[in-house]
Amino acid sequence: MHRLRSILDSLRSSLWFVPALMIVSATALGLGLIEIDANLDRMRLQERWPRLFGAGAAGARGVLETIAGSIITIAGVAFSITIVALTLASSQYTSRILRNFMRDRANQVVLGAFVGIFIYCLVVLRTIRGGDEGAFVPPLAVLVAVLLAFVGIACLIFFIHHIASSIQAETIIKAAADETIDAVDRLFPEEMGEEADAGQSPGAPADESRWQSIAALRTGFIQGVDGEALLEAARQRRTFIRMERGVGEFIVEGAPLVGVAGAVGATDEQLTACIAAAFTIGHQRTMVQDAGFGIRQIVDVALKALSPGINDTTTAVTCVNYLSAILARLAARRIESRYRMDTAEHGGELRVIARGPTFDGMLAEAFDQIRQNAQGNVAALLALLTALEVIGDCTHDGQRRAALRGQADLIGDAARLSIPDPRDRHAAEAIVKRLHRNLADARTPG
Repeated sequence: MHRLRSILDSLRSSLWFVPALMIVSATALGLGLIEIDANLDRMRLQERWPRLFGAGAAGARGVLETIAGSIITIAGVAFSITIVALTLASSQYTSRILRNFMRDRANQVVLGAFVGIFIYCLVVLRTIRGGDEGAFVPPLAVLVAVLLAFVGIACLIFFIHHIASSIQAETIIKAAADETIDAVDRLFPEEMGEEADAGQSPGAPADESRWQSIAALRTGFIQGVDGEALLEAARQRRTFIRMERGVGEFIVEGAPLVGVAGAVGATDEQLTACIAAAFTIGHQRTMVQDAGFGIRQIVDVALKALSPGINDTTTAVTCVNYLSAILARLAARRIESRYRMDTAEHGGELRVIARGPTFDGMLAEAFDQIRQNAQGNVAALLALLTALEVIGDCTHDGQRRAALRGQADLIGDAARLSIPDPRDRHAAEAIVKRLHRNLADARTPG
């Protein structure tokens, strides 16, 4: 199932899949209307609606050739606009947001509409014959081509407006944040609960010499893991499996991917094949099982905004605001324990030690690099502290509140050391004190 999701995500992120479907649909529409026209009483149509269906072979050819030539020209312009927008977004923000442009369904549909109308005109055009060839003019298909030309014009106007809107910083950041929040809702659906276990679980071998490594078969980012497949492989062989790399991490071919312990001969070829099939490794991160990738995208935009060459504090603050929305949603969700147990009917024993996300890790991913690059930037540092207040209001878990207090101390130290004006330092120190006071009443929900 995780491989199917990865394939579907790849198709959704491509600029060719939706246009290809629309080309097939346009071809089918053209052929279908031609067959309908072949069985219609064309003379009655021409007599009853001469202005709609009265064109001869030469006139129909002229109309279709004009539409086809104009639409393919517009398609070339649209593709050029898309490339320019991608180039600007990559240089202004980060190359990691290019995937969001490619995933934009509006862009895919518009490009598919242009190419689909062109193909439709070609399909209909080849069936038109003059009197010497056995006259045949499909009036209904020609009328639909004219209507599709109006659709193409509307798509062009919409496309220009959409591109102008989509390259704005707020739109890019919001799109990445919305997708990340959707990933959080999908990956962590349960409401507030306990944080993932931190210590060694009873039943797992503590002696490292008992663990045998199984290496990765390819180099790339781990895009997804089939946890059920790993659990089933461990159950069948009565072994323990420990993930050495988690989703979103980079793995090198030949490096340890998992460790296996608990049975002689566990690292056989069949087990290696099962483990390799359970991991999806690709050349880039995706958000199928990796909500942290969305955070990474927004952080990269913030870092680019804070760079001396860009120096766009407003964009950086906007990034922090959306990061606070993501982490506030995550703070109220239960993160699954890293220990995967058999069901009661299979003995309820520990079988898999996963390597998954934690709230502390996601918080550090969101704020650490921004804090390090915002030295002396009063607005950015105050935005980080305000974001911690928003997140703190969404959780009562003691461990998560401790992580927020630790992050507040780090930001407070950065403000104290890098902000020269004492009044600005006092504003940051006041928020840090308020955070400690508000987060001190930590209680873990039952």
